[in-house]
Parts: sequence; C-alpha cells; structure tokens
Amino acid sequence: MIEAINIVKYYNDKLVLKGVSFSVGEGEICGYIGPNGAGKTTTIKILTGIIKPNSGLAYINGINVVEKPDDVKKIIGYIPEHAPMFETLTPMEFLSFVGKIYGMSEGEIERNVFELMEIFEIYDFKDEPMLSFSKGMKQKVILISAIMHDPKVLFLDEPLNGLDTNAIQIFKEMIKKMAKNGKTIFYSSHLLDVIERICDKLIIINKGKIIASGTVEDILREANVSQLNEAFIKLTGIETPSEKIDKFLNRSK
Repeated sequence: MIEAINIVKYYNDKLVLKGVSFSVGEGEICGYIGPNGAGKTTTIKILTGIIKPNSGLAYINGINVVEKPDDVKKIIGYIPEHAPMFETLTPMEFLSFVGKIYGMSEGEIERNVFELMEIFEIYDFKDEPMLSFSKGMKQKVILISAIMHDPKVLFLDEPLNGLDTNAIQIFKEMIKKMAKNGKTIFYSSHLLDVIERICDKLIIINKGKIIASGTVEDILREANVSQLNEAFIKLTGIETPSEKIDKFLNRSK
C-alpha cells in the first residue's frame, strides 16, 4: 500500500532525505521514529503529495504520488503535527467542508461525522465556534477530519497532541480496528511507548537515512537491548537524558 523507493530530498543546499526506501503492506500499522530533524515529516509530506522529492519514487495503493498527487489525496487521511483550522467555524461546518472536498454526499457526511463525534465525545459541541475549544478538542476535530471518508491509508504525524487519556485510548482502539479492516497506518511519533504497543513494524530514520526496520523484536535484537527506548538511543547515537543533565550540572559547578 505504501512504497518509497530511493527518495532524495533537498531543502536549498541541505540534504534532508538520503535515498529513503521502505514498504508498508495492507493492514499494517508502521511506526516511523527518529530524532528531531531526522526527516520524518518530510517523508510524510512527500508520501501525501504535499511536496515533491528531488529524486526517487513513491506509490500509495499503486498510484505514483508525484504523477498523480490528487488521486492519492482522495484515498488517504492525514493528521499533520500542526494542523491548520478555520477556528471561527463550528466543528460541523468545518467537517462538512472537508467532506465535500473528499466528494462525500451530505448524507455520508452527516452520518459519519455524527458517529465519530459521539465516539470522541464532542457531539454536544458540534455547533459551537472552535475559537473557544481547548487544544484537545480541536485535535479531536482534526482526527475526525482525517478518517471521516474511510481512507485506505492513514498518515499520522504526532496525532495525540493535546488529547486526554480517554481520547488517546479511543484513538488507539480506532486505528487498531482500521488496520484489522485492511487499512494501512503510517504513524510518526516521539511517544515510543505508544508506538511499541500498537505497531506491527518499525522504521527508524536518522539524519535522513533508514538505519533499522522490522518488528519491535527485530529492533531489540539488532540493538541487543530489552527496551525500545534503549534501542532507539543506541541505534541513533543520541545522548541519553541522563547524559545531557550530567553535562549541564557539571558545567554549572
């Protein structure tokens, strides 16, 4: 369902992606993890047709993303890390607008949106302007906008921002059931505990290159550790929080 083949991306003279290749199958939940600046969001923007690679190929459900970005956007859902919203609108107005972009009928929009609002517990606020909403409530609207059209592939970039514990559990259960129904989930996050519990496979990217991929067990075995956070630190070579704190405290003596 998702295939990246030797994707290269520059921003001006900076090489951000250095020949990234991977595939994610139908019904899989794939975690995409790496340090800040590793290239995670750039990868997702290329796969969703928002930006073009300098070279390489990307396919979603067999569709060439560069050649037919509009066709790809019809069959995917996307939750960006910082999603723009028309906050003067009500959730119903905003989601109706999104549904029409996806070509949904009025009946489909109303049925799907009402059911999802009930699931995410914001139905009572459907006709209130979102200006007064908390970050978590706005994020629930964004989540609904990404799945209301029943996408074949769902791209998630830090989707849990601002959500309370109950909403997080609801969303995790939602994407598990979507995967069981054959949807492909591509999940980028720094929350390794969540990634570890729900993902079928992991891809670790660092400095624009894929450095490890496989199941959680594969990654742990490759790093020869017992915890995913330990594997992440070892494989990426980043400093541990303890090392950073010690440096600061020792420097300030």
